[in-house]
Amino acid sequence: MPPAAAQRDIPPEMVHAPPTLPEDWGAGAIVPIDKPSGRTSFDVVSTLREATGVQKVGHAGTLDPLATGLLLILVARPATRLQAACMHLPKTYKATLRLGETTPSHDAETEVTDRTDPSGLSREDVTEACAAFVGHIHQVPPMYSAVKVEGERLYKKARRGETVKRVPRQVRIDRLDVLEWALPTLTIRVACSKGTYIRALARDLGADLGVGAHLAALRRTRIGPFSVDNSWTLPALTDALP
Repeated sequence: MPPAAAQRDIPPEMVHAPPTLPEDWGAGAIVPIDKPSGRTSFDVVSTLREATGVQKVGHAGTLDPLATGLLLILVARPATRLQAACMHLPKTYKATLRLGETTPSHDAETEVTDRTDPSGLSREDVTEACAAFVGHIHQVPPMYSAVKVEGERLYKKARRGETVKRVPRQVRIDRLDVLEWALPTLTIRVACSKGTYIRALARDLGADLGVGAHLAALRRTRIGPFSVDNSWTLPALTDALP
């Protein structure tokens, strides 16, 4: 059972998708943003903080800098109080994997360290492997992640070349569909619970296929009822603000 804070209803009048903007930001606003690649989630928070003049700004679920797609920005305390409810919503991603190549970060942030020829794989092999991940699974968080071990973020240890034991976490994969198959590239759609690492899914799927894999690109397309198709780009939002 999720905590009470995660079960709060999200008032529809607080959501401001294009082209609407709140008359009073201090009353609280949930703003769906299509985060561009190369920007951190905190960069987007800082942009909204500066643009609105409201200091109490947060987000509901980090996207890695290289990832794109839907990020819910919560402006002012009435909205930030709903952070747990927004974060608890299921997520949907479109992910592109590079089969036969592994990296320390499990994505394109770090250099390829191992290569294996994936040419012997068939689409049936991949579809069968994907099906095994649907349901409740346990994931080991990546070393390049914000999880704290011994009071320090894992990515700081990883950048020093350290590797530590991580406790597996239970997550839920609701759907895992193969969208495109063109060796060595695999594009999948993943519907999953909060807390799911798509980079870890790429790592584990590659391991199950026996060739390794890393996440080449990631786009979050949905968070619960919210769609990236009905979200602000940062340029459009800043242009719309007075």
